[in-house]
Amino acid sequence: MTKLTIRLDFDSGSSIGPGKVRLLEAIEATGSIRRAAEEVGMSFRQAWLLLKAVEEMFDGPVVGSLRGGAKGGGSALTDLGRLIVASYRQLERTAAVAARGEVDALEARARRVPAGRSKPVRSRMARKSPRTT
Repeated sequence: MTKLTIRLDFDSGSSIGPGKVRLLEAIEATGSIRRAAEEVGMSFRQAWLLLKAVEEMFDGPVVGSLRGGAKGGGSALTDLGRLIVASYRQLERTAAVAARGEVDALEARARRVPAGRSKPVRSRMARKSPRTT
């Protein structure tokens, strides 16, 4: 099924989309930046840099530290972090409903992946090598 993906590009040049939101959700679910990074398939450094970018984008902390104890501490989303995730997911739902007709029309015209292939066949134009002069 075709999926509508949303990315917000702000005037400041920063952006937020499914990758950053998935990272925030994984932090909330795992209680750890390191485990969240592994879950979404990125390095701890990349996750840390993305979190810093989100915090700069929204001018506030999106992840807070939890003190030790039986579980040894960890991380959790702040109210701002949860607001970002909730707002983004609501935006996705709203946009998907609003765009359903157009998405269905485009999906009906899109090339299908042949049985036994993992990717669609590229067009002949895309396969041609560029001419050199």
